[in-house]
Amino acid sequence: MSNRHSLEPIADETFFDTAPMRYRIDVNLPVSPEYAWSEFTRQNTLDWCRALKSVTYTSARPYSVGTTRSISLAPGFATMEEIFFIWDENPDEHTYRHAFHGVRGSMPGLKRFGELTEVSPAEHGCRLVWLFGIELGGTSLPSWLSSPISSGAFGTVETDTLRHFAKR
Repeated sequence: MSNRHSLEPIADETFFDTAPMRYRIDVNLPVSPEYAWSEFTRQNTLDWCRALKSVTYTSARPYSVGTTRSISLAPGFATMEEIFFIWDENPDEHTYRHAFHGVRGSMPGLKRFGELTEVSPAEHGCRLVWLFGIELGGTSLPSWLSSPISSGAFGTVETDTLRHFAKR
């Protein structure tokens, strides 16, 4: 796609606490940590989210730091290439986490974007903590206007995720 713009990298996970725009999903899911993790790390993951058209891992398994992925937001006009800078799996502890940042995307007002996903055991099933960090720049909407739009989109992601795992 010729209208791709480079995004600035995210150095570490502190971005998810300091980003100008942040969204947090913190929910319990009625499935094992291993099942939840397998859903977040399979090809075509997040197909349950109406806000996404496709998510494709572009690296071969096994996934680790440096794994790449491409996404297309619904209905398909906005795209992004991503690279993972955290990938921790501890099956003995049943804890899993990964984080990526956008590398290139078709949204010119986006300066930095990243997600951090953590799955851990809970009393019944598992706990999912999913953090989103956004920094706008250039010709983007001001954050006071774009933040409510983003919150609506992330709210849909949360609702769709809860619905997906409730069916299991």
